[in-house]
Amino acid sequence: MKVVYKVTYPNGKIYIGSDATDTITYVGTPSKELVAADFSREERMDLTMRKQIIWQSETATDVEMRKKEIELIREQRSNDPIVGYNRLPKHKK
Repeated sequence: MKVVYKVTYPNGKIYIGSDATDTITYVGTPSKELVAADFSREERMDLTMRKQIIWQSETATDVEMRKKEIELIREQRSNDPIVGYNRLPKHKK
């Protein structure tokens, strides 16, 4: 199963990623520095993130999955630094 997922952080910012194996523990690779900068030491002591599958397919190719991921990044504006942690594709201001 191929999936595109959305991770929501406690500050409301999101990260959208894809996973060709639907691994339950995989939450992507947002920039550690960007995420860390948004949370104090105290906030890091008890942090809850939410992962939602927002698209799935048993028949899509890796290329189709990646295309859908980019489409959803743009649609949900997770590449806008105010909204989320995705940095690609570049956000158009």
